[in-house]
Amino acid sequence: MVLASAVTFAAVLPSLLVAHNVADHWVQTSHQAMTKGRPDWAGRWACAKHVASYTLVTALAVGLVWTVLGLPISPAGFVLGQLVSAVTHYWADRRFTLARLAELLGNGGFYQVGAPRTGRDDNPSLGTGAYVLDQSWHWLWLFVAALITAL
Repeated sequence: MVLASAVTFAAVLPSLLVAHNVADHWVQTSHQAMTKGRPDWAGRWACAKHVASYTLVTALAVGLVWTVLGLPISPAGFVLGQLVSAVTHYWADRRFTLARLAELLGNGGFYQVGAPRTGRDDNPSLGTGAYVLDQSWHWLWLFVAALITAL
């Protein structure tokens, strides 16, 4: 049983990480990426649509390895793993939530690294502290989701 869970975890985690990378960078629309952090209904709706497409991609990836490799995943483990991934992804992608967490943990300055400065013509890029903290948050919860799926 322990070996089967370890093998399942070892197959599910990279599947989730690959699906995450594809869903967060290729499947997410530009509108969703630019709007999901807004503190209004449009931001919540854009984030919900992003997380829905994101979860479809992660579910397809895990479902594929589950089927092709004949992994001993229970339906409840599959659903719970996807739910943990989706809820934590939505929470972080609202942006203000992750920014507040970074502040609380003393990483507010790092969160701001590379962000455009007010009154300046800075060029926004993916090379920001916010992006790095966002991605590491997602990876943490994908690890948890893979464990839940495997158990």
